[in-house]
Amino acid sequence: MKWRIPENHPRYESLKRRERLVECFFRGITDIHGLIAHGRGEAFDYLIGEHTTESAMKATEVAAEILLTARKPVISVNGNVAALAPHEIVSLSNVTGARIEVNLFHRTEDRVMRIKKLLEKYGARDVLGENADIHIPGLKHTRGMVERDGIYDADVVLVSLEDGDRCEALVNMGKIVIAIDLNPLSRTAQSATVTIVDDVERALRNMIEFVRKKQNEMKKNKNKMEETNKKNNFQKILNGYDNRKILNEVLEHIVRRLLSLAESDTDMLI
Repeated sequence: MKWRIPENHPRYESLKRRERLVECFFRGITDIHGLIAHGRGEAFDYLIGEHTTESAMKATEVAAEILLTARKPVISVNGNVAALAPHEIVSLSNVTGARIEVNLFHRTEDRVMRIKKLLEKYGARDVLGENADIHIPGLKHTRGMVERDGIYDADVVLVSLEDGDRCEALVNMGKIVIAIDLNPLSRTAQSATVTIVDDVERALRNMIEFVRKKQNEMKKNKNKMEETNKKNNFQKILNGYDNRKILNEVLEHIVRRLLSLAESDTDMLI
């Protein structure tokens, strides 16, 4: 019998996410190790204040523009992302034209198929990952197995809740890597081209909003030549963007917030 979470519980939204992950574990979508990873991320979200920071918003806007500019963008999805944000993943794929590829560290063909079916339930089409036929150079574990027509040939890869060695390997292949990671100190966050330090659901929703805003601007201006000239011009987008500075801003935000809480007379309830 499913546990009913009272809507007046102070941690209602957080508990709903945990319940989704546990439910998806029993459905063969998430892996038990993913539950540990979620708890680690949630702890960092507490430190951030459980909201999107200004620095995360800057990174999200740059990420949205990169996805629109990409020749062959791919959204990499694991069990936790599929459980937490299937609607957002499919919506982002639809508005950007990015393909979706299921990629798992603890890979079984059954889990790949279950995640694919879950995403298809939310409207995803042509989900990759089932026919992984090539390895990312330097990665010997199963997360290195990808489809040639997907992640392997992509120019831009969006990764969420990632393991750092794959992120590093993708960057070493010359790809633009956009990471969503609540831990600004992780190897993923440190090695990605653009790191969004935010909850995956918040980050994806913000990214969709930025993409739609940018698309509306293009339609309004009706400047197709300018749009064509921007294709693959990542350097122009990244000029003035400093991922290290973004990560430092997140750490400074955490420090300021903790100092403020330490000096406050109010209860520190989470």
